[in-house]
Amino acid sequence: MAEIINLRQVRKAREKAEKDARAAENRVTFGRPKKQKTLQEKRKSLEESRHEGHRLGHRPEQDDPPT
Repeated sequence: MAEIINLRQVRKAREKAEKDARAAENRVTFGRPKKQKTLQEKRKSLEESRHEGHRLGHRPEQDDPPT
């Protein structure tokens, strides 16, 4: 005898599995804690400020096109 299945339950189970798979991908992509994000932003800004601090002064003769 054939097993009776509820098509609505099967459809909902399939949609839930797809949603769970998408959620797992998003956790990998976007799943960093706020503390870790802010720490990385602070490190990046500090690194940029140190890099900019080593620049030499503006030299207009090199930046301006010849006339």
